[in-house]
Amino acid sequence: MLQPRIPVNPLPTGIVTPLIQPTPTADIEPTQAPAPVPVTPARTTVQLTPGSALALAAGGGAVVLVVGTVLVSMLLAVAITGVSVALIAVVLRLVVRDMQKGR
Repeated sequence: MLQPRIPVNPLPTGIVTPLIQPTPTADIEPTQAPAPVPVTPARTTVQLTPGSALALAAGGGAVVLVVGTVLVSMLLAVAITGVSVALIAVVLRLVVRDMQKGR
């Protein structure tokens, strides 16, 4: 059951690739290395003006407030769900106890 099975191709595909004959290395002439490419600076320095620094700080503060609001609301949703499930469990427990007493 777990032994590999090799597929058998009863008909040839008809595609034949010829063998590549290596060329002798004595016929190849050495070439010179290319000239080095001048190095250009990858990035320019970013200069922050007081206005752009203020905008950057305001944007960062807004992102922190939004992410914090989302996380707090998710935590609140989990807490409310947990309290409601606990309350339902207590009510069901009381109902089952009353049914067992025969009331």
